[in-house]
Amino acid sequence: MAVPHHPQRVALHTRLKPGMEAEYDRVHAVIPPELNAALRAAGVRSWRIWRDGLDLFHVVETDDYAAMRNALREHPANVAWQERMAALLAVEDDYSGRDSGLGLVWELP
Repeated sequence: MAVPHHPQRVALHTRLKPGMEAEYDRVHAVIPPELNAALRAAGVRSWRIWRDGLDLFHVVETDDYAAMRNALREHPANVAWQERMAALLAVEDDYSGRDSGLGLVWELP
């Protein structure tokens, strides 16, 4: 019997430029279909974002976070999306492959 594969759950923190809150919410109301397809093809099972003022907190469930980031680095749908996000974020995501998300401190078992 095969052991079920559990996705990686990665938490991320990003920050908006001041005054970009409404625009960020607006562009995330519906993401482009080609980005949706690219994320799913790269192994993303879910991606949730919460916003508190300028602070954005993401929880990504994916088969392999590093592989997902690598697959999306040069994908045309993601490149276009990251260009759009660069205008809104305080620090642009460079897809360098060096990030691993926030470190887990505690979890209720």
